[in-house]
Amino acid sequence: MPTPPDMSMDMTTVGDTGLLDALQHEVAVFARRAEQTRLGGVGQVRNSMDRAAYLLLNRLDKEGPMGVKALAASMGIDSSTVTRQVAPLVDTGLVKRTSHPEDGRAVVLQLSPRGLARLDEVRSSRRQLMAELTQDWEPEERETFCALLTRFNGALSARMTVPGASSADSEPAS
Repeated sequence: MPTPPDMSMDMTTVGDTGLLDALQHEVAVFARRAEQTRLGGVGQVRNSMDRAAYLLLNRLDKEGPMGVKALAASMGIDSSTVTRQVAPLVDTGLVKRTSHPEDGRAVVLQLSPRGLARLDEVRSSRRQLMAELTQDWEPEERETFCALLTRFNGALSARMTVPGASSADSEPAS
């Protein structure tokens, strides 16, 4: 039975180097285009929410209220980063800070009604952008692309847990 390649192995020796070169190039182009547009959506909502804010609000919506440490752990980033990124969301009323019900000294972060409305607006705009970008794709192609991108993001996230891999090498998929 074949064994998975050793993570320290030069991956360009596995498979077709031309294909791997093309893949790394397309990922780099995608990263640049995604940052340029922030994949923000269409209309007035376009580019109106940065990636960090979107990911934090999305996580709070999907997982519910939680403390800074739990939020940081679920996103694969450190607590100081979450604290810094959530501050403007609290200032603008998108996130509420409340006392932990069992430990009044601890802070719980919660998506506010305004935050949920804003997140829904941004999601709708981004959904419309995805529909426009893939309008000539078959439904199965969209599903395949989503599945492969999810798998790719998972591999990037898992790479961060590999001993010797720097957290600066990749960004968590959240």
